[in-house]
Amino acid sequence: MSKKVWIDAGHGGKDPGATANGLQEKDIVLKLSQGIKQQLEAEYEGVEVLTSRSTDVFLELSDRTSKANKAGSDILVSIHCNAAGGSGGFETFRFTNALPASVALQNALHREIMSALKPYGVTDRGQKSKNLHMVRESKMPAVLTENLFVDVAKDAGLLKRQEVLDAIIQGHVTGVAKHLGLKKREGAGVSKNERDINAVSPWAASAWKAMTEQGYVDGSRPGAPITREEMAVMLSRFINNQQK
Repeated sequence: MSKKVWIDAGHGGKDPGATANGLQEKDIVLKLSQGIKQQLEAEYEGVEVLTSRSTDVFLELSDRTSKANKAGSDILVSIHCNAAGGSGGFETFRFTNALPASVALQNALHREIMSALKPYGVTDRGQKSKNLHMVRESKMPAVLTENLFVDVAKDAGLLKRQEVLDAIIQGHVTGVAKHLGLKKREGAGVSKNERDINAVSPWAASAWKAMTEQGYVDGSRPGAPITREEMAVMLSRFINNQQK
């Protein structure tokens, strides 16, 4: 039997959510929600992903949970970004009196999302419980994820990078799949969200161009991991340049 996953993109329409550093929470979480739906259904068998909203519209909290409950969803994940958190980071919430299934879902999501965000040095703010509508009124296991802080400069910079959004999406997808025991589709290979190593990210384009022109790098594979050998060559070129 197919599993039903309800993905709730927080806020929307007249309610922008948290805003700072040129970011609006409602826009970020909608991108994440759409990416999670697309990737889950593309990569796994026996899963249907339903969403609270697929456009920039306002919905009352009661509308979101009533629709999820009526659909008979197996799990619910509500996607948010945070604000006013000092040093920023990632955290998840379950209901204060959550059933074991919600705890298990939170464990899977938190672990996989933090694993995906590890390369970016994101602070782990932990797994928490709180009396929030989305996790209280849902009749299925439910977790709310708070994906970085729009008003913390470091986090805002990360949220403007597509590869970081892709990592957050991947973490949600893997967490949901492991919790539900989903089976990978035969032939499902590279994720559509996987980084193209031959394309430079917009945020690094000017620096990459300058480094290439100065001869520190050869201009190829900007998105590939760097080896210690390559780092040694770059440092050697830098030192030689300084001695001229």
